[in-house]
Amino acid sequence: MCLAVPGKILSTTGDDPITRSGRVSFGGVVKEVSLAYLPEAKADDYVIVHAGFALSIVDEAEATAVFEYLTQLAAEDGEEQEPAP
Repeated sequence: MCLAVPGKILSTTGDDPITRSGRVSFGGVVKEVSLAYLPEAKADDYVIVHAGFALSIVDEAEATAVFEYLTQLAAEDGEEQEPAP
């Protein structure tokens, strides 16, 4: 299964649209992401990222909702993996 997750652009580097990249925070985990598909993306934008590429810009409310869903899924997964008494 493939999963694209939202992140907040902290900073961008490069002027060439093809090699431009950004430091993106995914709930505190910061990764370098290609911005080649989103030349208009800038610091403080929220973007959907898959396989190291920012694919679309989303608003903060949508990004927050996805983070909440992922947190719920992680909590449910943790409950299922606890050994039975």
